[in-house]
Amino acid sequence: MHSGTVKFFNDSKGFGFIKETNSDQEYFVHVSGLVHDVRENDEVTFELKEGKKGMNAVNVKRA
Repeated sequence: MHSGTVKFFNDSKGFGFIKETNSDQEYFVHVSGLVHDVRENDEVTFELKEGKKGMNAVNVKRA
């Protein structure tokens, strides 16, 4: 399980990005990968899954 902070999330478009806590990595997140609703600056935990354009955050939960 990874942890990070929601850097950006657009509710109307249903996607955003999460910055991982212990690295400079950022991951795409789609609304379909959310367990809880998230907003910018929320602390979250997540898993990674290979997507069409790289790794995506899935199973995203507020920490």
